[in-house]
Amino acid sequence: MIHFCYTVGVTHLESIDPKMLVQRMKLREGMSVGDVGSGIGYYALVVAKIVGDEGHVYAIDIQEDVLHRLRHNAQEQHIQNIETIWGDIEKPFGTKLRDQVFDAVIFSNTLFQLEDTQTALKELKRITKIGGTLLLVEWTPSDSAPGPSLQDSISEETAVALLKEAGFQTQEQFAVGAYHYAIIASAV
Repeated sequence: MIHFCYTVGVTHLESIDPKMLVQRMKLREGMSVGDVGSGIGYYALVVAKIVGDEGHVYAIDIQEDVLHRLRHNAQEQHIQNIETIWGDIEKPFGTKLRDQVFDAVIFSNTLFQLEDTQTALKELKRITKIGGTLLLVEWTPSDSAPGPSLQDSISEETAVALLKEAGFQTQEQFAVGAYHYAIIASAV
């Protein structure tokens, strides 16, 4: 369940380059990729072009209206390898997917919104193949920058610890624009 909703503004969209981020994941044609908390498909639309016709992108979100917009945007761009799933990452098997289905998973600006981060991260681990890649992008905690309040944000150190507890090994950490950080981890 979403703890609270934060409206993303132009500043946020300009500060994150999804193409650059997914390139760091080393995605290839034919891969199966999950975009969990996909929203309108900011990442999914980019990833769909990278994995090509032989690959597949599953966009998972708890909000049906954003999934409808994503399907519309994909249709307009003639992208046919995105499947949308209305699911709840905070419930075991809430994604409605079998175990270890994804070569890679994207989880961007979602962790801070959750009430049950442990269940959500365990669900991400369950649907990611062993050795698969996770890209986590979150707001850098700040009381003066855009994004969630300081009390609702999750520090990079806390995120690394949560990922480790869920069964991911951090491979890389880096800043993304002025207001975000990213962690690339692998499922172990």
